[in-house]
Amino acid sequence: MSEHSRERVPVDVAVGVLVERDAQGQEGRFLLTSRPVGKVYAGYWEFPGGKLEAGESVEQALRRELQEELGITIESAHAWKELVMDYPHARVRLHFCKVYAWSGEFEMREQQAMAWQTLPVQMQPVLPGTIPVLDWFAAERGFVGPTHIA
Repeated sequence: MSEHSRERVPVDVAVGVLVERDAQGQEGRFLLTSRPVGKVYAGYWEFPGGKLEAGESVEQALRRELQEELGITIESAHAWKELVMDYPHARVRLHFCKVYAWSGEFEMREQQAMAWQTLPVQMQPVLPGTIPVLDWFAAERGFVGPTHIA
């Protein structure tokens, strides 16, 4: 197998779309975090998560990653959508899960930043793999207009 073809095999990534809900169950703000210094696309805003380790399910990986990165424990992950993104450095298969309940205090353990957002997202720049999620939110919520500041 050539080096190039090995790079293009998708890396599976669990992504947590943490969403606040009101008393009627309506979805509200969602959490974005910045990519930490030293990682590809440092400073770009995204939904938190990380790579699946051998033998892990998407939910197990998401539970581990959010504990490691944010210091929270999720109750459950609701599989939502999948997306394959080709970045210059890797091809990733993103497994987006909505998360409505968690415990613990948020701790930015990788010196990243966090921001609760609504549409249009005010934080910038937004990671390319995050933009389709904002479009999905717009469709679900009947939002018209730009989903983020370009």
